[in-house]
Amino acid sequence: MKTLLIIDKSLGLARSHLVKKLLGAAAAKTDLTLTDKIDESELAIVLGGVLSADSALNGKKVYVGYVELAASQPEQFLTQAKAKAEQYQAPAAATVSAPSVPRIVAVTACPTGVAHTFMAAEAIEQEAKKRGWWVKVETRGSVGAGNSITSEEVEQADLVIVAADIEVDLSKFAGKKMYRTSTGLALKKTAQELDKAQAEATVYQPTAQSGAQPASAGQKKGGTGPYRHLLTGVSYMLPMVVAGGLCIALSFVFGIEAFKQEGTLAAHLMKIGGGSAFALMVPVLAGYIAFSIADRPGLAPGMVGGMLAVSTGAGFLGGIIAGFLAGYLAKALSDYVKLPQSMSALKPILIIPLVVTLITGIIMIYVVGTPVAKILTGLTSWLQSMGTANAVILGAILGGMMCTDMGGPVNKVAYVFGTTLLSSQIYAPMAAVMAGGMVPPLAMGLATLVAAKKFSASEREGGKAAFVLGLCFISEGAIPYAARDPMRVLPCCILGGAVTGALSMAVGAHLMAPHGGLFVLLIPGAIAPVLGYLFAIMAGTAVAGLLYAVLKRPDEQLVKAA
Repeated sequence: MKTLLIIDKSLGLARSHLVKKLLGAAAAKTDLTLTDKIDESELAIVLGGVLSADSALNGKKVYVGYVELAASQPEQFLTQAKAKAEQYQAPAAATVSAPSVPRIVAVTACPTGVAHTFMAAEAIEQEAKKRGWWVKVETRGSVGAGNSITSEEVEQADLVIVAADIEVDLSKFAGKKMYRTSTGLALKKTAQELDKAQAEATVYQPTAQSGAQPASAGQKKGGTGPYRHLLTGVSYMLPMVVAGGLCIALSFVFGIEAFKQEGTLAAHLMKIGGGSAFALMVPVLAGYIAFSIADRPGLAPGMVGGMLAVSTGAGFLGGIIAGFLAGYLAKALSDYVKLPQSMSALKPILIIPLVVTLITGIIMIYVVGTPVAKILTGLTSWLQSMGTANAVILGAILGGMMCTDMGGPVNKVAYVFGTTLLSSQIYAPMAAVMAGGMVPPLAMGLATLVAAKKFSASEREGGKAAFVLGLCFISEGAIPYAARDPMRVLPCCILGGAVTGALSMAVGAHLMAPHGGLFVLLIPGAIAPVLGYLFAIMAGTAVAGLLYAVLKRPDEQLVKAA
């Protein structure tokens, strides 16, 4: 079928040439032949928005399409054009408009800003493009905002999707229809969440003093509440933990007690890591918990409360209490205390920080500090004096939790437990946590090698990627396998993770950094003992991978069972 392309000049010469070239390459595969002569064409495809009345097209089939779909999926676009083209008759004075195509923008963010952030973004992009939608996803990862959404794109968007496990600044989306969900749901049930976004989105209005969104029934799907606020604090604390832990590890390269000699490089590294970065961990944790609850007015009281938790010996437990105390006090003061219009501007920058800092500080000094310090001292003593049996049990529990939901709530509870203990110089649980979290993707990669015939070609290729993700401590690499066969994958991974966690604690492994996987080995002293730690990971991987290789049913059997 001879086909005429009509491309709007507003697209520009470069873009028009690119689209025409892509469609020309795809035309032969869809039994179409492109022509520039309008009189010999049987089908006319209009790209760019509007078709002016043209009697020369009378009686011909005409399709008005979306240029983004033509550029991204030319074959699908041409097939759609053939199927949906309609016979054209020029009106007396009218235009034919392009079909309305949904334009969506999205924001993704997870506590660590590594795996779920980018995997959820990719899932949203792929599903939206599959539907022929225009889409742009901004990632709020560990290195800041990526692929930032401009004000013009916000203005043109029909819908905003926020897939975030932590609080993020959404002030630029004020007045737009918004749907909030978690990165896990956006990754695992993308189509369902996009359908819900269309049906359940509500207009977003930030509060007067911040970019925080008031809670409503339709906005709680992203996991609001104390858990989300805690994860927000942990996400901002992690860079301090990483930098401080690795600086301390580097100081140990010169000798375990070399830092005690004043003026040496080892002493300076310990001062940077232990005296500065670690000293800021609890204040940052508390400050950003309060920030998540009450936005900027809660930040200063939260950090002050965190500093008081450190000075009173209440540690990370006191910091968590201070963060929630300051946050909810600041929010209550903001929501329920009404001031004259002339003083309202002073509330977020003077009145709330001052009053809440005073109240939080007094409570931390006179009420919280001493009892929580005793609790933390008891917990620290118990963990440091654990016998081998208790340590093995704790390691097995932490390792198994890391493999339960691949980055979900159970996984995050174990992870937060390990990272917060680093502020008390307790490094063994963190080692068990990271080792256990590496097992699921490593095990799936091993299973695809051992039982290759039971996996499809795409699954075998995915196994290679999963193996690399496992080495990087990105548990989410096992999600495709867990989603396809959860009744076999999850028990195998939990068992393997428990074995790894138990062995890690049994050999007395210590880890100074909360992320990085085996690449942390590049920093001398960050992991010890290295051989025992590697053995624990390999043992758990072998248990989970080989067990799943045995239990896995070939794809043909799964198809028949379905």
